[in-house]
Amino acid sequence: MSDKVKYEIEFPIQSSPQLLFQYISTPSGMSEWFADNVNSRGELFTFIWDGSEEIAKLLGKKSNERIRFQWEDDEDTSYYFEMKIVVDEITKDVSLIVTDHTEEDELEEAKMLWENQIGSLKQVLGSR
Repeated sequence: MSDKVKYEIEFPIQSSPQLLFQYISTPSGMSEWFADNVNSRGELFTFIWDGSEEIAKLLGKKSNERIRFQWEDDEDTSYYFEMKIVVDEITKDVSLIVTDHTEEDELEEAKMLWENQIGSLKQVLGSR
């Protein structure tokens, strides 16, 4: 297996950090934009898309700030994906920073996937 590369994408989102956090950290919130359905048992989250399931372990979260998961396939590696809410101190603009890891030759595709997912999140939030 080749090494994955880490990448980060920032998305401006018009939402309160509290509301945004509900959508990125709860199964009910995530099933509205991230996957067709999301279930959690303790720290294990099951994401369902078109009948296929992926399991991710919750590595950590800080209320209204960030959440970090690791896919089951990446167990015993340092790979993870994280969604972090950042509020500009001066303008109070809210951004969601996504950090993820992917194969180098799949980088553009992975970024496009996140852009589509966050586009869905913005629709759910009524953000532009």
